[in-house]
Amino acid sequence: MVSTDEALKALEIIQDAGSGRSLLDLGWINQLRLQQGRAVFQLALPAFAQGQRERIVKEARELLEQLDGIDSVQIELGAAPQTQAIGAAGHGQLQPPQAIPGVARVIAVSSGKGGVGKSTVAVNLACSLAQQGLKVGLLDADIYGPNAPTMLGVEGQTPAVEGEGSSQRLTPIASCGLLMVSMGLLINPDQPVVWRGPMLNGIIRQFLYQVNWGNLDLLVVDLPPGTGDAQLSLAQAVPMAGVVVVTTPQKVALQDARRGLAMFRQMNIAILGIVENMSWFIPPDQPERRYPIFGSGGGNSLAEEAQVPLLAQIPLELPVQQGGDQGRPISLAQPESAAALAFANLARQVWQQCASN
Repeated sequence: MVSTDEALKALEIIQDAGSGRSLLDLGWINQLRLQQGRAVFQLALPAFAQGQRERIVKEARELLEQLDGIDSVQIELGAAPQTQAIGAAGHGQLQPPQAIPGVARVIAVSSGKGGVGKSTVAVNLACSLAQQGLKVGLLDADIYGPNAPTMLGVEGQTPAVEGEGSSQRLTPIASCGLLMVSMGLLINPDQPVVWRGPMLNGIIRQFLYQVNWGNLDLLVVDLPPGTGDAQLSLAQAVPMAGVVVVTTPQKVALQDARRGLAMFRQMNIAILGIVENMSWFIPPDQPERRYPIFGSGGGNSLAEEAQVPLLAQIPLELPVQQGGDQGRPISLAQPESAAALAFANLARQVWQQCASN
């Protein structure tokens, strides 16, 4: 029969995605005891780490059930430790979220699943905010699928870098009236990014704090889809004015969007509202027609259920795709189109909420 010390030793490898520190060191796993073939412990996660719960539970069960004499695992809900965020180095002394010098507000654009047009919304939202006279930055934090350089027509450009080590500073690329950084500017087009949580946390913090953003009214962060390391890293790092959650009218997209909403609420981040993308298709030869090819009413029902605003319903038009592929977002290329007008209204509502907070 395995001992308690041996069981604790097995759990040491479970790490916080943001800091890379052991959950045992952080005190998030405690009161482990062995009872007649059953391992029992308390899991006490702070609010910002709730999105990791499913992964942690799965890893702990697998590790403990591999040990001699343990047939089942029981996990109790422990009292959450005092909420703290991870320091700049991703280890050592814990620090509260730190504002970005010169950046007045930070918002995120997120989605529960891929394929809903989140990056298209983020890029066109940023462009529309800039068109309305604001100083805007776009941080493409979708590390595994960095598409912003293509959408903004700067694919192949490389940002200038000054200094070395922790004093290194990166100059963002200017395009379409805004400043932008992306992993897509730093790797080859066909190069995959295969990183674990601590490395992801490091590059996001570099994009936040080691970029010459200058003075911005708003920094828009395009997060990867899902509820994982990037969302946690951002929430731990910087104070956020809120998040925009993107979905389509489809039931499967709404299910995943609900999980995203729940995660951000657990991290005490304000939900600015819902954007329903691809609400209907407008054929180019019949602009007066609307075809709800992905269903209808989903975004509105989700907004009512979550008690947050439905900020926009973005139609699906061919120029949206064409503009993204050609590096000229529809908000700039065809400002009088239905989609561009919807993005402009979205920008006004987002800024109104941010400015009033």
